[in-house]
Amino acid sequence: MVKNIVIVGGGGGGVILAKDLASKIDASKNRIILITSSHRFVHLPSTLRAVTTSEGQLENESFMEYGTNFLRGKGEVKHATVTSFTAGTPGQVKLSTGETVDYEVLVLATGNKWTGPIAIPATSQEEVKKHLDSWRAKIEKAKSIVLVGGGIVGVELSGEIAHFHKGKPITIVHSEELPLNPVYPDKVRRKVLSGLQKHGISFVGKDRVENFTPSEDGQVTTKNGKVINADLVESLGADALTASKHVRVLPTLQIPNHSNIFAIGDIIDWQEQKQAAKVHTHAGVVAKNVLSLLNGRPTSAEYKGSPEMAIITLGPTDGVAYLGILWGIVLGSWFSVMVKSKTLMISMSKATFA
Repeated sequence: MVKNIVIVGGGGGGVILAKDLASKIDASKNRIILITSSHRFVHLPSTLRAVTTSEGQLENESFMEYGTNFLRGKGEVKHATVTSFTAGTPGQVKLSTGETVDYEVLVLATGNKWTGPIAIPATSQEEVKKHLDSWRAKIEKAKSIVLVGGGIVGVELSGEIAHFHKGKPITIVHSEELPLNPVYPDKVRRKVLSGLQKHGISFVGKDRVENFTPSEDGQVTTKNGKVINADLVESLGADALTASKHVRVLPTLQIPNHSNIFAIGDIIDWQEQKQAAKVHTHAGVVAKNVLSLLNGRPTSAEYKGSPEMAIITLGPTDGVAYLGILWGIVLGSWFSVMVKSKTLMISMSKATFA
């Protein structure tokens, strides 16, 4: 009897794990079922540029059909949500379609749910285009823009707007004195601040915006009393993620007391920055342990964390990179443009589905 490996979530973590497992499992014994509510894979690094400009027609590049090539004929993609599940060996998941799927191994890879401009409704190409057109029009129409939250998302969006809408006043309001957060050393945060200033982006640190609706005369007032012209205000800090609890995991990335249930990606309760790049390491650990479990061996692979790294775009021709190895390496635009800023690494996602 063929036993199912069920992966819930069709983002980077779920897809990378599915592809890894598909290259290693015996199709006569196991198959992979990837469950996702999306009908297209969203390449997240490109969404901030996609909502800013129609240049490059990223709506045709960044939202990819799943297909089945990445599963190597050893599974299928089901477009549904999980309404409930029963633990056990085997266990069951019940889908919004009414279907029930048995699993020998279950992997939770649901990721984060974003709000605002990068909450891309990947249900159909028409919905994607409608969302992008709406945000492009908002940004184009706005005479001045305030972004609340100076983390990587806020910084990158400001850089995209500054590049494609030159001269439009942009202000970032951030609770910290410098952009990003204290996980990153001050030397890289100061370099990001310098990059923002170079592009004419104002930065207001150690302050907050509590009322996100501009006044009738197009202004917002920060908690510290600073008045900023703005007819478009968008939160892109920690508040840009919907409230959700992380899933506690063991170093093997198994859920305690449920040896055949794993979790990977942004949902795991692990002290690290939530970044797409880390799911490759998560997936490697889980793939090894899933194979061990299926073959009656102990799950011995353990996740030991990943170095903190970030490539932060400031539009397609600029950026800052930080590699948290050795003494902490900070690199400028040449590296950022070569690796991410220019192409947004879209080819990497395309290769996954090839």
